[in-house]
Amino acid sequence: MSLTQKKKDLLKQEWLKLSSAWIKETREGRNSHRNGLLDQPMLEACGYVEGLRILDCGCGEGRFCRTLAQRGASYVLGLDICEPMIKAAKELQPSGNEYRIADVQNLSFLADQSFDLVVSYLNQCDLPDFIANTREVYRILRNKGRFVIANLHPMKSAGEGWYKSEDGLKQHVILDRYFEEDERHWRMMGVSPTNFHRTLSTYIQGFIEVGFNIEAIIELTLDKKKSVEFPDLLDELRVPNFIIYCLNNPSNQP
Repeated sequence: MSLTQKKKDLLKQEWLKLSSAWIKETREGRNSHRNGLLDQPMLEACGYVEGLRILDCGCGEGRFCRTLAQRGASYVLGLDICEPMIKAAKELQPSGNEYRIADVQNLSFLADQSFDLVVSYLNQCDLPDFIANTREVYRILRNKGRFVIANLHPMKSAGEGWYKSEDGLKQHVILDRYFEEDERHWRMMGVSPTNFHRTLSTYIQGFIEVGFNIEAIIELTLDKKKSVEFPDLLDELRVPNFIIYCLNNPSNQP
């Protein structure tokens, strides 16, 4: 078994362990980072989706797919490597949505130029080879199609937690080994899943080399209204934990 395959198998096992707690938290609406910070900017970045064919890379239990369907997308395909996630997604599958177990680093089963929009909602940071996913998305997007990626901010993936004063007050985030692009781990729902830290320039240069134009880069923070509704997210006013890349496929494909 190759090292790459071993990594893929390990990632799959991690998400199998996480899946039950993840599905429960999502269904109960208890994920503040998604509900209070990421959802609205992601929807704004996706723009007008009515009538579009959309692919969701790393769809989990299908929450964002369902949202896109509610906003008028004609077809939404959700892909994930975790069988329990796909099973859960199918339980709430609306008309026009489809879910499949698949590795988004290999989309060879999808035709060239067959989608208008692709979203990646905190998925590329989980991929050993984000460039493979980016190339595949470029191939399946129609001319002038768009790729919207929410990712961990490189400041977050290289972060080592908060440095605190003797009385416990948060002073600043500890940032270390920023230029060492490797696996990082932190505890979540009783599991320490693998994420892949990459520098900001690695992501941007990768998108450009594949052929994408960069429309916008959004470093997320908390607005005043959300800070009242989600007080547990107040740290987002100090340090960017998430970033959104808005890319488009120029109309120069054959």
